Amino acid sequence: MNILAYILYLLITYIITVRVGFIFYRNGRVFILNLLKQDEQLTDFINRILLTGYYLLNLGYAALMLQSWDTINGWTALLVSIVSMTGRIILTLALIHFCNMGAIYFIGNKHFRIVNPKI
Repeated sequence: MNILAYILYLLITYIITVRVGFIFYRNGRVFILNLLKQDEQLTDFINRILLTGYYLLNLGYAALMLQSWDTINGWTALLVSIVSMTGRIILTLALIHFCNMGAIYFIGNKHFRIVNPKI
């Protein structure tokens, strides 16, 4: 049963991570472009690095979570394990997203105050 749980968990985690990463990549470009004063080449470079780091962090974390699983003896335990582990990954994604958005907000405010010191 554990092998089935691992396969389902990793498949769900992979799909969620890749889908959310693509959304962050596509929509985050606007914020980074604004911070870097419309420098598209640097923005694309930084955005690709952030996406790669995001994938490595989340998929690595998902793989490490496998070692914390107990033996699964039934279908109910299988479902509970997959849901709880997937929930942890989603919470991790949310935490990383809010930290990144907070950093972008503070960098943007600092940049705005440097460019417009009278406001």
